[in-house]
Amino acid sequence: MNSLNNVTKFAKVDELRSDAMSALRTWDKLPLSDGAIPKKYKELMAIAVALTTKCPDCIEVHLHEAIKAGATEKELAEVIHVSAALRSAGTVTHGTHFFEG
Repeated sequence: MNSLNNVTKFAKVDELRSDAMSALRTWDKLPLSDGAIPKKYKELMAIAVALTTKCPDCIEVHLHEAIKAGATEKELAEVIHVSAALRSAGTVTHGTHFFEG
């Protein structure tokens, strides 16, 4: 996977609003750093969210960060299925809105 084309355009947004981009970069690092939940697990959560929202750039970034933090292929495979289960359960749940009572 190599879909970081849009991420390379951050420089343009930074040029136009450097104050906001600086705040975004700071904010982006804080929640994903080690804390009560280790960074590896936060990156695995980020992958599951990115798979659910279908953001290719986010998938790529968080995949690399998770591997760097020590995520294994087995953990990555489980993340795929967690995301898939949540998406399918959400589809069924929203589908129940079609029916009365």
